[in-house]
Amino acid sequence: MIKLFTIGFAGKTAEQFFSLLLDARVKKIIDTRVNNASQLSGFAKGKDLRYFADAIGEIGYEHHLQYAPTKELLSMYRDHTITWTEYEVAYHQLLEDRKILDMTDINALDHCVLLCSEHEPDQCHRRLLAEYLQMENKNIKIFHLM
Repeated sequence: MIKLFTIGFAGKTAEQFFSLLLDARVKKIIDTRVNNASQLSGFAKGKDLRYFADAIGEIGYEHHLQYAPTKELLSMYRDHTITWTEYEVAYHQLLEDRKILDMTDINALDHCVLLCSEHEPDQCHRRLLAEYLQMENKNIKIFHLM
């Protein structure tokens, strides 16, 4: 079984965030944000997160922009131009167009965590991505760290 975790940093302190990662024995953070350098990200800003993850738990960090929604798609959803259902369909198509399954080593995802900012996974692309990968490989078990 491949354990694939998801996590959002919003609404969490650094202590809560890293405790969840350490308790789950996460090996690598896969950052799926379109913008990982925002000052609003606090401890989860890309370069800082890479440092903290390694220093606190010897956890790897990679930013995979190909997993992120486009800025336009994200803006349309945030501006209520499209519904969540329309966003899901468009994001799924984006993953297809980018040939995500061809460029992803599913087995290497064991004990990795898909990261974005949203606190809950319900309306977040990290959940959609995890489920998309799970459709390809039924050995993936998804765990949402909250």
